[in-house]
Amino acid sequence: MGAVFAVKHLCLLGDANSVHLQRWAREMQARGWRVAVVTARPAPMDGVEQITLAPVRRSSDWLWRVGAARRAVAALQPDLVHAHYVTSYGYLAARVGAQPLVMTAWGSDLLVTPRQSPLMRWLTAWSLRRARLITGDSADLVAAAQQLAPGVPTLLVHWGVDRSRFAPAPWQAKPPFEALSLRNWEPNYRIDTLLRALAQVRRVQPGVRLHLLGGGAQEVALRALADHLQLGEAVQWHGRLDDAGMAAVLARCKLSISVPVSDATSVSVLESMACGLAVLASALPANRDWLPADALVAGEGDALVQALAARWLALVQNDALAERQGQTNAARIAADGDRRTQMDAVDAACRRLLSGATP
Repeated sequence: MGAVFAVKHLCLLGDANSVHLQRWAREMQARGWRVAVVTARPAPMDGVEQITLAPVRRSSDWLWRVGAARRAVAALQPDLVHAHYVTSYGYLAARVGAQPLVMTAWGSDLLVTPRQSPLMRWLTAWSLRRARLITGDSADLVAAAQQLAPGVPTLLVHWGVDRSRFAPAPWQAKPPFEALSLRNWEPNYRIDTLLRALAQVRRVQPGVRLHLLGGGAQEVALRALADHLQLGEAVQWHGRLDDAGMAAVLARCKLSISVPVSDATSVSVLESMACGLAVLASALPANRDWLPADALVAGEGDALVQALAARWLALVQNDALAERQGQTNAARIAADGDRRTQMDAVDAACRRLLSGATP
């Protein structure tokens, strides 16, 4: 994994209950960093010191967490601070003032929130300008950062895939056609669209099933919709799973669906590709970077439901086509999506910052 360096102390500000932050922490530990986390949403993390802030239930709560975050970082005395999600922990890190500071945008924090009002645009830009380096996982996300904070160095870094865990399973060993979604049960991810499309697909192919992983505020409403659509056991509600649990469900499925309103590069899309699944995704710029045109669906409301159902049914009825698409996806991740390569780039950039060099 490269040369051996003196141990440096990295303080992450982010949601400790997020699998993405947990992976980031593990990857940096593997590269010789001592890692601590300051978080408003705690969860166990092996070998990581954790300081918990008061819970955050509304956006305005972040304004009242600055003092506690400042005390936490002062107590930890890290060599480098790295905030994940610009409009929450990035704001806290900017107010804390510790340097060098890295910020990682996750998607909606730069692609949606700054458009909500002039104040949010100003506040997001103000936070970004306090960073020495901004990372993002898609070209449009990096471009948004450059527009909001011109002159601050940026780095395009995909979250990447652990290909030792997420790898293709034998296609012929999979059960009859099953699909999954790895997205959270929140409005942005349009899980209701998947349920409505599934109902249409099952009118032609009654055996099709859908696995829903994740969780979120819409669970009650989504379960009610599934009941209304008489989907019954056609939907399996897994909730939040760890990497091993996700890999097990991916191994039995042939199709992964991700149709958010807004998104940067989706880790769930990359993991699905790495596992050799066919993928259907919304026609967003980040998805165009990874998937061919015939894997993308566009539209709103009923039009999106119809488009998704048609593409879904076409794959169900042509298993060989779905398999070929899955093979192409796995090959693309093997070439361009390995997490080790991406995190090596982050590690190198952070160490250049500590040396005083340009990241």
